[in-house]
Amino acid sequence: MAALARWCVRHRLAAVLLWLLTLAGTATAAVVAGSAYSNDYDVPGTESARAGRLLAEGFPDLGGDSDTVVWHTASGTVRAADVEQTMTRTLVKIADLPGVASVTGPYGDQGAARISEDGRTAYATVTFDDPAEDVDPSEAQAVVDTARAAAGEGLQVELGGSAVALTESSGTHLAEAVGVAVAAVVLFLAFGSLAASLLPIATALVGVGTAYAGTVLLGHAMTVADFAPMLGMLVGLGVGIDYALFIVTRHRRGLKRGLSVTEAATDAVATTGRAVVFAGATVCIALLGMLILRLNFLNGVATAASLTVVLTVAASVTLLPALLSWIGPRALSRRERRRLAEHGPEPELPTGLAARWSAFVERHPRLLGVLALAAVAVLALPTLSLRLGTSDQGNDPRSSTTRQAYDLLADGLGPGVNGPLTLVARVGGAEDRLALDNLDATLRATEGVASATPVTYSAGGDTAFLTVVPDSAPQSQRTSELVDRLRDEVLPRAERGTSLDVQVGGVTAGYDDFAAVIVGKLPLFVGVVVGLGCLLLLLAFRSVGIPLKAAAMNVAAVAAAFGVVVAVFQWGWGSDLLGLGRAGPIEPFLPVIMVSVLFGLSMDYQVFLVSRMYEEWLETGDNRRAVRVGLAETSRVINSAAVIMISVFLAFVLSGDRVIAMFGIALAAAVAIDAFVLRTLLVPALMHLLGSANWWLPRWLDRRLPRLSIEPPECRAAARERLTDETAEWETGRGRQDVRDIPG
Repeated sequence: MAALARWCVRHRLAAVLLWLLTLAGTATAAVVAGSAYSNDYDVPGTESARAGRLLAEGFPDLGGDSDTVVWHTASGTVRAADVEQTMTRTLVKIADLPGVASVTGPYGDQGAARISEDGRTAYATVTFDDPAEDVDPSEAQAVVDTARAAAGEGLQVELGGSAVALTESSGTHLAEAVGVAVAAVVLFLAFGSLAASLLPIATALVGVGTAYAGTVLLGHAMTVADFAPMLGMLVGLGVGIDYALFIVTRHRRGLKRGLSVTEAATDAVATTGRAVVFAGATVCIALLGMLILRLNFLNGVATAASLTVVLTVAASVTLLPALLSWIGPRALSRRERRRLAEHGPEPELPTGLAARWSAFVERHPRLLGVLALAAVAVLALPTLSLRLGTSDQGNDPRSSTTRQAYDLLADGLGPGVNGPLTLVARVGGAEDRLALDNLDATLRATEGVASATPVTYSAGGDTAFLTVVPDSAPQSQRTSELVDRLRDEVLPRAERGTSLDVQVGGVTAGYDDFAAVIVGKLPLFVGVVVGLGCLLLLLAFRSVGIPLKAAAMNVAAVAAAFGVVVAVFQWGWGSDLLGLGRAGPIEPFLPVIMVSVLFGLSMDYQVFLVSRMYEEWLETGDNRRAVRVGLAETSRVINSAAVIMISVFLAFVLSGDRVIAMFGIALAAAVAIDAFVLRTLLVPALMHLLGSANWWLPRWLDRRLPRLSIEPPECRAAARERLTDETAEWETGRGRQDVRDIPG
């Protein structure tokens, strides 16, 4: 690491140009190639996936995405001559657009069910040639523009569906701009130097920008969800700015000790830079743990997020030292440079609030530990009512056409129209046909069903499907219960005496199946992620207790964060106020992604906090002193890093995307709990109570474990000797007490 840092400092222009060329090259390639995201939640082997495959094989014309054009009259009815003529012409124009396979309207013998009872709302179904993930956004935009052109005085026209959602712009990058601006303010307050405060942001932006373009290109090689770039940017900005903050802080300490710019930058990368690499590795391991689930949808998310972390870490240990050498002593504020010139080098001793807080925790570990546990438990309670399922376009912003189309359909024809279920089956003999012909009547009499269409047979007669409209919204628990009722009770009775095997598909069924698969694999996933994280900490700190406490703290942070997510998004506490739409279930993929990200981020603070305690423990063998000094010397930078991360994460609530807002609030809550409750309160309190047992490791295990040091021994020894000499010399002349002298 030291050699790498020296090269970057000596060849700073080359290091900066290499990064800028990499950024420009990947960005250009991404623009030329374009995006190819895919939100494919199908899990092979599930019933909804089998239903989709049967439908595509038997009815190729129905394989494309189905969207809706909804119109509503303020007065009169949609059957009025002028309205009917206007919308009929419009639907004919839409049918002639490229990419559109068919259009089915309400005007005709079979269209009565598409008009509301009061006659003021109607809808047509637009079927594209391709699934939503393959629809060209320009084709979807043409449909939207053609339909919206029909709107006039007294006639409202809106559109809904997955392909239409592609045209809903997320607007400018307001979220990123706000997060970066707040981070810049916090860094300036912490450093007092404009140059030093801008370097972490510049480093993070270069790394995240390169990763964003790389994620766009990655979508052409594997399944990558459309929210993956935003998720990567969210995580990358948070950890990127934090990692750079830790290195810049160490660099500034070196300058205050009288080191040259080159020596200070090299020392910072050789010491804190190693901790950054270690922390980044833990984040990547947690993210790549998603690969064991063997779900294509999550594989792309894991790879994209890991790519972002790798590039931000690389920028922190290569680009950042080059930039630090460029600004030279301006990494210190004017006051700090003037003081250094007047008084000479002075060690930065942990005094003030950080020292007093560290001593306070040492004096009251039991009381503070109980309070911290109570706070985390209260925040985690809502997690017990977590319900995984689909959020629908009823959760979109009120101003969007998809949300308005959803509301018009729900008000005029019932909420179930927004998410019908599809029943598909292979057809054998006459018994199968007779059972299917009678099935629609049985379905209409089933609890939770608003309507059911007669059976439709394929051209060859070997496949058939029916459409069932629930009386509840797609995201409703009642709709999920209807899916279970159809699968477990209604359809098995109808299949008796036949060779039928009716499969239930549709939006809600697909999400429910996806959630069931995730929940089934979640214990294995969590076990692997926790186990690998504990193994890394075991190797780094030569202790059994440290990894076990870290695992418990990480689980606590995840549970509390999910409690906040459930309260805001599922219970709806403040969701409308934040512009996040109405309450609804939690996306089924959220637990896996959040566990990965949160375990990685939580491990960061564990590494930076405990590594300093471990260093003091190796030097003195005094656990109370080690915990006190470690907390006092790291709490300020951890809290500053946490404020930056929280600001960046919360800013993404402004994105207008419900999924990204979920990630932002969950990550912000987890970081706040982790930094201000767990790492600076509960962890040191427990370590004081456990005493030297914190550092216990069986001798047989110690002999067999490979050696892994976060900081190189030679750097640690040199730093300890230098700090001891400087502190002794400085205190001899000034007689000042610091946290190491506070009696335990």
